[in-house]
Formats: sequence, structure tokens, C-alpha cells
Amino acid sequence: MDQFPSSKFERGKIFTKAGLKVGTNYAKHHLDRVIRKKETDSSDLHRNNANELYKAFTQLRGTALKIAQSISVDNSGILPDEFIHVMSQAQYKVPPINPVLVRTIIKRELGDYPENLFESFDLHAIAAASIGQVHVAHHKDFGKVAVKIQYPNVRETIQSDLKMAKTIFKQVVKSAQTDSYFEEIRDRLIEETDYILEGNSMETFHATYASDFFETPRFISSLSTSKVLTMTFLEGKHLQEYLQAEPNQEERNHYGQLLWDFFHNQINESRTIHADAHPGNYMFMENGKLGILDFGCMKHFPKEFFDGYMSALPFHDNNDDAHLHKLYKKLELIRSDDEHAGVDESFYTFFKSFGNTFIRPYKVDSFSFDNPEYRQEISDQLKKATSFKEPVGSRHFLYSTRTHMGLYNMLFELKAEIKTKQSIQKLTSYLDTFADIES
Repeated sequence: MDQFPSSKFERGKIFTKAGLKVGTNYAKHHLDRVIRKKETDSSDLHRNNANELYKAFTQLRGTALKIAQSISVDNSGILPDEFIHVMSQAQYKVPPINPVLVRTIIKRELGDYPENLFESFDLHAIAAASIGQVHVAHHKDFGKVAVKIQYPNVRETIQSDLKMAKTIFKQVVKSAQTDSYFEEIRDRLIEETDYILEGNSMETFHATYASDFFETPRFISSLSTSKVLTMTFLEGKHLQEYLQAEPNQEERNHYGQLLWDFFHNQINESRTIHADAHPGNYMFMENGKLGILDFGCMKHFPKEFFDGYMSALPFHDNNDDAHLHKLYKKLELIRSDDEHAGVDESFYTFFKSFGNTFIRPYKVDSFSFDNPEYRQEISDQLKKATSFKEPVGSRHFLYSTRTHMGLYNMLFELKAEIKTKQSIQKLTSYLDTFADIES
């Protein structure tokens, strides 16, 4: 792609054009329904609007495309399926920026052109994502490396991009929580656009989790800035490429177990998780290890939320309505005032039912995700959420639910059978660290 809209003015024009198209589509749809008394299928409306937004977001990259990627793994039941299906392209079909611009960014950030800094540097990206793209290079001291470069002005346009995106999405989703949710996205994006912070997170995770089972790249600080990140290169296959090789069930179970264990190993006092659980961020390595990539989106949870989220399992397992009511209020899933009593009872019934479905793998020592009925049951539960007028819940659910559901989705794709006993012990040990999980 030769043109990259990096100024607020250029980006504003693209957002405005997309917003007008979405608004016009909705107006026509409602005109047919209300004035002409004509029943129309909303699926085409949602699909067309999603396509309009996807085209705009792909051109914009940055904050806009990050939102599209978040939508593609959305499991809240809030957005129409057509949006999720269209936006899933954002995980894989992002055009790279012009190689001339790549050289310019490297020169500006590292002080010289890539051909002078590396023994070789492939100007064609091997992966292009929302806020940056990755190139393969060879360095005389570090061997094969991955170099991630950030698109121009991404950090500078976060606030204005989010403001414009929020205006568009308020046409799709009505909620008093919208501002809070967008603040959460903003906070993560500000962190994610600081590549030095990401490099340090990479090193922290390497020190904590790298073992005979897990591997991370290593941060090369001497060839990095806040907008260029150089790291050692991990060899392996992403999920879809791995599945194309038709691995046997034992191999599927092995990597499924590693995904499951890595998620649950993060239940600790740091309350910090790798919060971008989609297939592009994991490598299935030939040595049998699970490679973990992209440490930009890390989520540090407040203790009250993290402890409450972990407490949900035993309360659901014991069918403990008294504690669940208190917990749901703490997590902002239901409110405390009389005005919302009837609505909150509906929310309580839904979240309890969904929670009971979601924890099923934890109720047995071994659970198979080669289970279309269970996958459909979760999908049906999520669709029920669309019957409510607005999304509810703490802003921190955006990344806890996204990560947990991202794990489940990958296990469904692998059709893996996993053993849960060790993870349940980890959770129990964590819950034992605070005396009263009711408070």
C-alpha cells in the first residue's frame, strides 16, 4: 500500500466517510421497517456495514484496525455475527506498507538504513497487523531476528481515532458503559504502542515462564526504540498452518495442553496476563514447545476484579446463589438499586447459566474440546446476550473474557483433550491465598 493516512485530518476524513455510510444504511433500513412497514433481513445490513468499516479500518490501521481485530474475537454476544465474521479478516489480511516507508522508519528510529544495520533485511513483511508489521533480518551478533516496526503516528492518533470510532459504534451498540470500555481499550493501546515496554514485558515473561514447555523471543534492546522492536526469531507454525499438516490426536492434545497450562500458569500474585490470545500469537515449535509471541497487549488486573473472576468457579460449582449475587454486583454484572431489579434478575439468570456452561471443563479431570455440541452450546449462550438492551460488566471483562474465550476457541480448533487437575490445583492454591473470597 503506497498511501498511509498518518495525519488526524486524513484519518478523520476516512472515519467520517465510513460513519456516514453506516448511518445511511441504518436510516434506509429503519425507513423500510417503520414507514413502509416492510420487513427486511438485518443480516445484509450488518454485513454491508461491517464491510464498510473493515475497508476503512484496514486503510487506517492503528487504533481502528486494533478495534476490528478485537471485534473478530468478540464473544460477548453484543455484536451481530456478521460483524464478527467480516472483521475476522483483520487477523490475517492486512496489506503491508511501502518498503520505502519501511526504510525511512528504520533510519529515523535506529539511526541508519536497514542494509547498514543488518547483514540482510527483507523489506517485505512476513506479518502485518494493526499497529505494526514484522520483517525478517539477520544480524552478525544475534543471528536471525524479527524486526517489528510501528506504523507512522499510531500513538499520536489513538485519542482521536477512538473518539471517531466510538461515534460510529454507538450506532451499533447502545450502552452506558461504552465510554468506560473505550477508556480500557485506550489504556491498552497506549501501552501497546510503546515497544520498549513490550520488550521489557517479553523479558519478564521469559524469566517467569520459559521452560522445557514454553518459549518466548528475547528482547534486543540495542536495536530497539519505542517504535522499532527487534527480537530473536522463533521458528514454528501458527495454528492454521499446523492443522494443515494433519497432526495426530496425541500431538493435538500435547499443544492443547500447553495452551491450557500457559493460561492457568498466569493465575498468580502478579495478576498480569498475556491478553491477546489469538492464533497469530502462538507458535507450535518442532521441538514440542509452545512459542508465545507479541507481548504488547498485557493486562494487569486490579486485585478485587482478579480475585472475583477467579472466585466465580467455586461459587458456580457449588451452586452458591448467595455468593454469586454478591460477586456479580462486585463485577458490575448486576446493580444494587431497586430500579433495575427485574432487569438484573434476567442478567443474573443468564450469567449463571453461561457460567455453568463455561466451567464444564473444570468439573472433570479430563475434557475433550472435540465436542461440537459443547461449542454450539457456548455459541447459543453468547447469542442470548443480544436479547439484552445493553452490555454490562466491569471494563476489565474486555480482556479477561477475550483471553479466556480465545483459549477455548483455539482448543476447539485443535479438537484437543486436556487434563485439568493441575490447573484446578493452581486456582485453588491462589484462592487459598486470601482468606475470605466473599469480601
